[in-house]
Amino acid sequence: MKHYNVGIIGATGMVGQRFATLLENHPWFTVKALAASSRSAGKTYEEAVGNRWAMPAPMPQSMKDMVVFDATADIEKVASMVDFVFCAVDMKKDEIRALEEAYAKAECPVVSNNSAHRHTPDVPMIVPEINADHTAIIPSQRKRLGTKRGFVAVKSNCSLQSYVPALHPLMEYGITKVLACTYQAISGAGKTFERWPEMVDNLIPYIGGEEEKSEKEPLKLWGTIEGDVIVDAKGPAITTQCLRVPVSDGHTAAVFVSFNHKPSIEEIKEKWASFSGEAQRLELPSAPKQFLHYFEEPDRPQIKSERMLENGMAVSIGRLREDSQYDYKFVCMSHNTLRGAAGGAVLLAELLAAQGYMD
Repeated sequence: MKHYNVGIIGATGMVGQRFATLLENHPWFTVKALAASSRSAGKTYEEAVGNRWAMPAPMPQSMKDMVVFDATADIEKVASMVDFVFCAVDMKKDEIRALEEAYAKAECPVVSNNSAHRHTPDVPMIVPEINADHTAIIPSQRKRLGTKRGFVAVKSNCSLQSYVPALHPLMEYGITKVLACTYQAISGAGKTFERWPEMVDNLIPYIGGEEEKSEKEPLKLWGTIEGDVIVDAKGPAITTQCLRVPVSDGHTAAVFVSFNHKPSIEEIKEKWASFSGEAQRLELPSAPKQFLHYFEEPDRPQIKSERMLENGMAVSIGRLREDSQYDYKFVCMSHNTLRGAAGGAVLLAELLAAQGYMD
């Protein structure tokens, strides 16, 4: 595989830090540029982050002394140094859309962790095991932007990664309706317990915008390319509740599902055990060997024992049983800043590189 130089836009935030640690020893990608807000520009990465380093691993030695660029003012400079960028900025949505398209128009592809472009009709929102074929929309987006190389691709919301992968292999049975209640870690808000002490021994039954994302985004993942746009799937009907819980990392979902053609419990377990996607077929560096893991124990999966399964890139499932209102119910869990955020974006970039879109 060809080697690529990459940049991290929004490098000082929690997801940006996670990108830094994941890319430190990546076999295909080497970080050559870091960018953040004007407050951080001109400082070394170590100075810009200061005492806000939130990762369990130390800051990569190779990045400590890199001088941080201004994410907005230095677009052309950053684009000249790298083959593509990862983006995880904390800005208003319209500002993010403009920023990401500016990088794309500078002929620098963008792999985004942000939500701003998730519903732009010609921007692919991809979980590589689910809808890798949606990269085929990129030529249409390039035509709209007037670019030869530049484009924007995004990953989906972090909470979706806990339960949509478990539903996907079951779509052939005609899923009609889904109820998903997610219990989301504080790192999803970019926080640690030190910086958010009111979350200790607490639960907040509201995360702004999260339920809308959780109900709509799966329909784009399951959608189809028609002409120059991705058209959302018509169903299944999804309703969600999203709660913030006192967990550092790892989103859990309680899922209820009904079918047109109800499978047996044994059929569902077999579908989960045998499922793999394009990420596994291509043997992408960040791809889990086994994407979906089912646990027979009645008290699994648990955050502490399962969140780092397959380097935090697998989805753990348990407690599958019949339900009195829906056909079945089960519990899912995934690591929200690895599979759900930076890790999922790195995997998406690997897919795009393997398919030739970064050349």
